[in-house]
Amino acid sequence: MPLAPRRQYDDHWSVSPTSLDRLLHGLVGRLTSGISPAALGLAGIDWWLHLSTSPGKQWQLIGQVLRQQSRLTSYTLALAQGQAPRRCIEPLPQDHRFDDPAWQRWPFNWLSQGFLLQQQWWHHATNGIGGMSAHHEQVVAFVARQCLDVVSPSNHPLANPVVLDATLRESGANLLRGQQLLLEDWQHSLAGQQPPEAEHFRPGHEVAATPGEVVYRNELIELIRYTPVTETVFAEPLLIVPAWIMKYYILDLSGHNSLVRFLIERGHVVFMISWRNPVAEDRDLGMDDYLQHGVIDALQAVRAIVPGAAINATGYCLGGTLLATAAAWLARHDPTLLNGVTLLAAQTDFTEAGELQLFIDESQLDFLDDLMWLQGTLDNRQMAGAFRLLRSNDLVWSALVDNYLMGQRASMNDLMAWNADTTRMPFRMHSEYLRSFFLGNDLFAGRYRVQGAVVSLSDIRVPVCAVATEKDHVAPWRSVFKIGLLADTDICFILASGGHNGGIVSEPGHPGRHYRIAQRHPDMHYVGPDEWLRVTPPQEGSWWPAWSDWLAQQSSGRIAAPASCPTSLGPAPGQYVLQR
Repeated sequence: MPLAPRRQYDDHWSVSPTSLDRLLHGLVGRLTSGISPAALGLAGIDWWLHLSTSPGKQWQLIGQVLRQQSRLTSYTLALAQGQAPRRCIEPLPQDHRFDDPAWQRWPFNWLSQGFLLQQQWWHHATNGIGGMSAHHEQVVAFVARQCLDVVSPSNHPLANPVVLDATLRESGANLLRGQQLLLEDWQHSLAGQQPPEAEHFRPGHEVAATPGEVVYRNELIELIRYTPVTETVFAEPLLIVPAWIMKYYILDLSGHNSLVRFLIERGHVVFMISWRNPVAEDRDLGMDDYLQHGVIDALQAVRAIVPGAAINATGYCLGGTLLATAAAWLARHDPTLLNGVTLLAAQTDFTEAGELQLFIDESQLDFLDDLMWLQGTLDNRQMAGAFRLLRSNDLVWSALVDNYLMGQRASMNDLMAWNADTTRMPFRMHSEYLRSFFLGNDLFAGRYRVQGAVVSLSDIRVPVCAVATEKDHVAPWRSVFKIGLLADTDICFILASGGHNGGIVSEPGHPGRHYRIAQRHPDMHYVGPDEWLRVTPPQEGSWWPAWSDWLAQQSSGRIAAPASCPTSLGPAPGQYVLQR
């Protein structure tokens, strides 16, 4: 059943700041990668006012400085006497900047210890201040970390013993190579090209190469149907809805780690949405467009190709949030269309939405609106910059040291090449998504409207499988787990090792992988995430076979594999995935 035509504008869009204000904010946003100076200023004022009126906290910080200086002085004197004293402070488990044994030599051990003590002091100075809003506290702590990372001795050639050793050993050749790599990257950036070596991973050749055909196309999506490789297949086709912030082929990378290939070898008829990369002229595409012309149109196209069959739908990241919204809408308008829903690293509740919440408040979103208003879309480089800041040690500074000081570029692999093949997002859609989901949490609270009518996740009656990953900083697993609070149906929850991308691309045979799995029925009491983690034992290996088994349990049986689809519009991977 099609949705009603979209309204031209809603209440939020009918009231806009002046074009002059938007122009100014948009121009500033280009210089700040979309980060609002006002949002940072408000957080800083909140921190300063509350800290300045908290003498107890101030005395605590002064006492900590004195204790740290005493420890560092004792450590320094012991080093001067040729002793090997116990370190003043240990790095955090995820901090590997000072792991190399060279950092244990004088004066580099003193430099690293002094820096870590300073980092610890600033952590206490920006946390635990009474009266300060939790969001502002997170923002100030984040800014403090960014500033400290800039002055970390690991980032400076004269203070980094690993760089100094390499420079002496190679007579400066490492620095020359680093300058060549810097020039190469700068030229690629100016030309809007992908990073070096990414051209070795071409969609349709080295990646996104599973045979199939495009069977449907509209102005927003191409629908790919993959060629079955088994004599019999499950009666229920499988539609995958990837996030539009990324190219779909993260789920169809190389032959050995392609989720699509794994599924068709298990006997599933797989369809995949490939989103078109929007341009400035698409600025007015909204969430309803992505719902109607993305998920709903794709489901109806699958139904036309496989008549009478209910569909297993899977959504990844933002695609999963959109799919959950569509499933709630379909529960009232076409309840027989879906057979089951799988959400991969996808949130439905955004009260604990991870580190991206640092960039989500009214001031920041208003500023980001103006930047997107100026451009028509949110540029891929601006989105990538925000994600890199969240893990600046690993994704910014360590990479700069390795590339430009050590002269060593990490070899490109399929996941890295995919990560560099980014997309844009339309002005209207991205603003609606951030305001309605991240800021307002409207979907989980039962306030989100699809074409004017509220949808409720509690209306979903088909079985749901939610997959989360342990180290996900985009969709924290405890946030994903909350689907169990609303959905009044059978829920299978899988918690896999790894992060937002690496934990999902977790093929059988991948070393060091494990997962937990448990099912909850509607008549069972809710168990909180920490208790669930405690009572659910880990299992070694990939979660893919366990999910495939769950899909098989939802199936009515197997049938003869279908012949080629008569509506082919060309071979996979299609045209949209090739758009830059």
